[in-house]
Amino acid sequence: MKFINSSKAPAVVGPYSHAIVSNGMVYLSGSIGVDPQTGDLAEGIENQTKQVLANLKAVLKDAGSSVDKIVSANCYLQSMEDYAKFNHVYGEFFGNHKPARTTIEVAALPRKALVEISFIAEI
Repeated sequence: MKFINSSKAPAVVGPYSHAIVSNGMVYLSGSIGVDPQTGDLAEGIENQTKQVLANLKAVLKDAGSSVDKIVSANCYLQSMEDYAKFNHVYGEFFGNHKPARTTIEVAALPRKALVEISFIAEI
């Protein structure tokens, strides 16, 4: 097992790693739309979704994986009213690659974020 902490993603804020590599798979922790350079949370669901996906892509790369190797995504939205906008950005990010996905509405996310995403991918 290998612990991954990427310098290209926002620092973790608790007792966890950005990702764990184990048995040919990489398990990414949930991420919100924080800019790793400024520490600021992006504005709006589209910008937060873009930033989350960029953060996770950086962690994937540091773990030796890539977007086309993602097999599963867990997505948490603060409001299902943002589902269509979120889905549009998410779909553009993945293109023809369609990993399994769960999307649920939650009562709250860290820093009052609008979206949090985690991935499982092959190495």
